[in-house]
Amino acid sequence: MNNINDPSEETKNRWENDPNNWIWGMFYYNPKDKRSYFPKRIKEFGWHANYANPIFIVIIAFLALIILLFIKYGK
Repeated sequence: MNNINDPSEETKNRWENDPNNWIWGMFYYNPKDKRSYFPKRIKEFGWHANYANPIFIVIIAFLALIILLFIKYGK
């Protein structure tokens, strides 16, 4: 169920199609969009990440920490 404050599907589509929300055409960066991840247009191709979302940044930092710990102590 959508919250009354959630943007409409039309707004989300407009954000996704706006080239100003894409860095180098590859990285989605939109602080207005609260989604961490959203499906690509062809859903079988996976998901896009919103690099402006703080939750996504925490997830990436945690994954990087895990990888570094495995590199250092994973003998």
